[in-house]
Amino acid sequence: MNERGHIVNAVLLGAGIGFLLEPTLTVAALQSIITVSVPVVLGALVPDMDTSFGTHRKTLHNFVVLGIFAVFPYFIGNLQYVWLGVVTHYALDLLGNVRGMAVFYPFSSEEYDIPVGVPVTSKWADVVTLLVTAFELAVVAGIIRIGYSGFLQGPGFARLVESILV
Repeated sequence: MNERGHIVNAVLLGAGIGFLLEPTLTVAALQSIITVSVPVVLGALVPDMDTSFGTHRKTLHNFVVLGIFAVFPYFIGNLQYVWLGVVTHYALDLLGNVRGMAVFYPFSSEEYDIPVGVPVTSKWADVVTLLVTAFELAVVAGIIRIGYSGFLQGPGFARLVESILV
């Protein structure tokens, strides 16, 4: 997807997840939305920085980069949702676009894709972006519903593991 699509996806996801974590019409809900949205948007923009250096859809579109952002909150005590922005960027690229990503780069340059989506230039790109966003929100809502919301409340993936093991 294009930059605009990633921003729309991240803003809608940040607001949606923030509201799912605090489903009220209060100041607490607004705080939750802002707390989630800012780092999600920042994280969603990071992978496309490889258009300025390296090889696009390889250099910053892989599991190594995701791992770095997953442990980021342990070393920098804020922006705990940046990893979620990176994940949503990858999901939008894989589900919304016909071009693949080198998810195992630098170990392998082979690009993998999921055979759905449309070209970035398609008139349906915005619709597909909204559909992928709705799918992502449904997944998060399902995770929260079954009781694993803890992974969204702390640094990185460790919360997911903790919430599943408990």
